[in-house]
Amino acid sequence: MSERASRQLVFGFDHRPALGEDSFLIASSHGDAVAWIDRWPDWFNRVLVVHGPEGSGKSHLAHVWQRRTLAQSFAASALNSAVLEAWQGEGTCLVVEDADRGVDETILFHLINLVREDRGYLLLTGREAPARWSISLPDLRSRLSALQTVAIGKPDDALIGAVLAKQFLDRQLVVPDDVTSYLVDRMERSFAAIGTTVAALDALSLAERRAITVPLARRVLDAAQIDLDGEET
Repeated sequence: MSERASRQLVFGFDHRPALGEDSFLIASSHGDAVAWIDRWPDWFNRVLVVHGPEGSGKSHLAHVWQRRTLAQSFAASALNSAVLEAWQGEGTCLVVEDADRGVDETILFHLINLVREDRGYLLLTGREAPARWSISLPDLRSRLSALQTVAIGKPDDALIGAVLAKQFLDRQLVVPDDVTSYLVDRMERSFAAIGTTVAALDALSLAERRAITVPLARRVLDAAQIDLDGEET
């Protein structure tokens, strides 16, 4: 990753995917994951598992690696024998998203073996660490336990503020600093909540044809039943 790209990490949401390296915002919660992406192709066992909560940036990090390596990307639910049959040999790079949900265990087992034996590379993403995946195939559990894993954690206040600002900018919303500070202090501590909150503020502002203010932000948080600790009331 370039020096400029290494300063930022993007977290896009449904309204406008922002998937380039130039939008990354590096912070302590995902610095280790970015470092492992940068370390490619020096990956232990040629496979890396990136795990973290929903909306934490796994898909965007995987997309950056996909673009850099020209990897093919598959949802775990779409992984089938055709993927194995289409294997291109040494140097092939693949991404499998949400590998902890709905994956064909036999196919994933054979894919990991193929990657290791034929000197390819595989990036897996999931919400939980592989040790917590619901896997019934013993051989696959054994393979997963030997893989390099790296976690993306919950964001700190500085990162939440930065991602809020980025989301507002993406939507061309002019939001005063006191609104951002209010949200940072009170909203749920997750990237998924940032996207939901910004979208709700945008929609309410448009519907009522009024600027985004602290009272408007309070209404959005109250409607989402989010308290100071980020828990539903």
